[in-house]
Amino acid sequence: MYRQGRSVSTRFLTLWWGPRDEPVGEPRLGFAVPRGVGNAVVRNRIKRQLREIMRGRIESVPSANDYVLIVRQGLPEAAEANGHEWLEERVDEVLGKAAA
Repeated sequence: MYRQGRSVSTRFLTLWWGPRDEPVGEPRLGFAVPRGVGNAVVRNRIKRQLREIMRGRIESVPSANDYVLIVRQGLPEAAEANGHEWLEERVDEVLGKAAA
């Protein structure tokens, strides 16, 4: 997927997407949170938050692609300090760049 795919990045998130083998059903979305971001508790918490945010936005992304949302260092701390709405804005920002 990475070879044929495309990506967009913001300060805290990177979104990779590529063509799907069989374009049937909802788009598939994966989350990648490297160990450098934090311990297992921190990584799982941010994945749960991102999954919840994406649940409401999945209809807006084309189903012909697979997606991987990659968390960059500093996001969990910034999300903790700024709140859930701030994190939603960061996700909207990366999705907006991908749609452009």
